[in-house]
Amino acid sequence: MCQTLQVSQSGYYRWAKCPLSPRKRENVRVKKRIREIFDSHTEMVGSPIVTADLHDDQEFRKVSRPRVARMMKEMGLRCKTVRKFVVTTDSKHKKPVAPNLLNRNFTVHAPNTAWVSDITYLRVGRKWYYLTVFIDLFSRIIVGWDRSDSLEHHSACRALNKAIMRRRSGKGLMVHSDRGVQYASTGFRAVLNKHDFVQSMSRKGNCWDTQLYWC
Repeated sequence: MCQTLQVSQSGYYRWAKCPLSPRKRENVRVKKRIREIFDSHTEMVGSPIVTADLHDDQEFRKVSRPRVARMMKEMGLRCKTVRKFVVTTDSKHKKPVAPNLLNRNFTVHAPNTAWVSDITYLRVGRKWYYLTVFIDLFSRIIVGWDRSDSLEHHSACRALNKAIMRRRSGKGLMVHSDRGVQYASTGFRAVLNKHDFVQSMSRKGNCWDTQLYWC
């Protein structure tokens, strides 16, 4: 073995008899605890959450996140990702539905002519949030957005009001969305009426009407 590894026999025996350093012994304990935490979360966590759980134990409070990330890489521990589907559009309601005035005409020639909106979801830490976004079709720039932990219509209203404050748009602006209950709500339509905006909604069950403008 020594010949194969090209080391001296005396060097090998000196290495074999030498005890582990305090740092190496600590690394063994940290890696063992990392494995336990990783398994307890069903392999669905990364270094930030593992580090936070480590800090709950007084023994590991000084272990940094970069060190945890390096150890997880050495151990071959990678967070599993599961695509989660969340329904954000509830079109089964009895609220008024606006006609499809935009009619998939996603090219406009001036700013503040047509804004389009949609709701998606994103994960922040261990929690899921809903993100409402408004973009100007002319520039494809996000003009207003709001994050919420629920699908109540208030988030859509806040996002729209932020866009209004930012762009100071005039009367006649078209606001297009899907038929979700958030956009059909009394509160959302009240904001549109207050500023003399025109509401447009996609056809029922046609996802292309609400997705093409994001491309």
